[in-house]
Formats: sequence, C-alpha cells, structure tokens
Amino acid sequence: MNHLPTNPSSYKNRVLSCLPKSEINRLEPLLEPAILNVNDTLLEAGEKVQAAYFLEQGLCSIVVEMKGGTTVEVGLIGKEGIVGAAAMIGAEYSPNRGFIQVAGSGFRVDSKKLQDQAACSAELRACLQRSTQGLMSLTAQTAACNRVHELPERLARWLLTAHDRLDTDRIPLTHEFLGMMLGTGRPTVTLAAGTLQRAGLILYSRGHVTIADRKGLEAVACECYQTVHDQYVRLGLLPS
Repeated sequence: MNHLPTNPSSYKNRVLSCLPKSEINRLEPLLEPAILNVNDTLLEAGEKVQAAYFLEQGLCSIVVEMKGGTTVEVGLIGKEGIVGAAAMIGAEYSPNRGFIQVAGSGFRVDSKKLQDQAACSAELRACLQRSTQGLMSLTAQTAACNRVHELPERLARWLLTAHDRLDTDRIPLTHEFLGMMLGTGRPTVTLAAGTLQRAGLILYSRGHVTIADRKGLEAVACECYQTVHDQYVRLGLLPS
C-alpha cells in the first residue's frame, strides 16, 4: 500500500515541498499516488483537464501535434512544476497534449478539488501561478529557439533542461524520440548527438543519453537554456 509523506520536506516535487505544513495537511488527503509509464497521456489537446499531476520522478512533454503528423515539443515538466496547473487558474481546456516521456511517479489530484483548495489558499494559488508562468516562459523561449538556433545547440539546451528535472545523469531516450521532440528527422538528430559525443559532452548507447560533461554542455547550449533556467530559479521552481 502506498503511503503519502507526512513531512512537506519529504516531497520531491518542488511545489509540494515549498508549501507550509498547514497547506500540505489540507491537500494530502486529495493526493492519489500515481505510477507514470512512458507514453501515458496526462493531458489531451482540446479536451477538458480532469486532473493535475505533481511529478516526483520522470518527465512530461507538452507537445504540439500538426495535422500532417509532425510533433514538436514546446514544454517539459518534471518535479519542479505541476502538469495541468493552468486549468486551476481559469484555462479549463488543454491546448496541447501532455504525455510521459521519461517514466516516473507522482501524485494525481482531481482538478475541481484542487481548484476548490486554491480558491481558499493564497499560498497554493501563488504556487500554481508560478508553475504556469514558468511553463509559459519555457514555451515562448522554445518557439524562438526552434526558429533561430542550430540543432546541436538546441539538443544541448534540451538535455540540460531535462537534466535539471531528473535525479540521474543517464536519460532514457532514443534518437527517434528526440527527433520527434525537436521537430526533425532521426538522421539529423544522430548527427547532432554525434557532434556532442565526439566533444566528450554526452555518451549515447542503447536508447540512453548520459551527461558526461555538464559544464561543457552548458558552454555549447544556446542562450535559451540559461534564460529559462534563471527564470525558473527566480520563481523558486529550481534551486539556485
């Protein structure tokens, strides 16, 4: 049987861990432990948001799916935020799909119940707003990045963003999956990953990418990584 933590500091999710104990005590009975498997859909484009998710481990990709079948990632959520937070502050329907890219676990909470909690808690409401603001910053910067920066820089930016949200240097990813996320073909991703691997920044093997030189990867990444990272730090969503 799954048991919820009894101390806010024992939560890995940044939002839950930052809430005061009085808020956690009110919210805890509503949190349902959830195992999150690869490709599990948490949000469906154009559909009403039924639940929000506080990830403790793993990654959820927010993607735009075009009619022709092309998929491009515009957001990434891990333990620093909340999947479905925008619905808590007025956006009832999700404009994009959100699905689990790296398996993990977390807590599910009914959207209506979380809305009710936020309505009577300025602290929880502020946390939801910060999570939404962070994701909006990431989405806007990603749009600019996809337009003006080269793929090796963008790949480095994506890997660093994912690394910030995970507890491991080894990220389970295939070139096909990265190509879908970055909006390009597998051969192009293979070339970009090869460039980073030859520079000693990453290791790629059997569907996993390992961060070998974090500082070196930061030097190669485009300015978009640091811009968004600094914004998340200011919002209290990532440690400084």
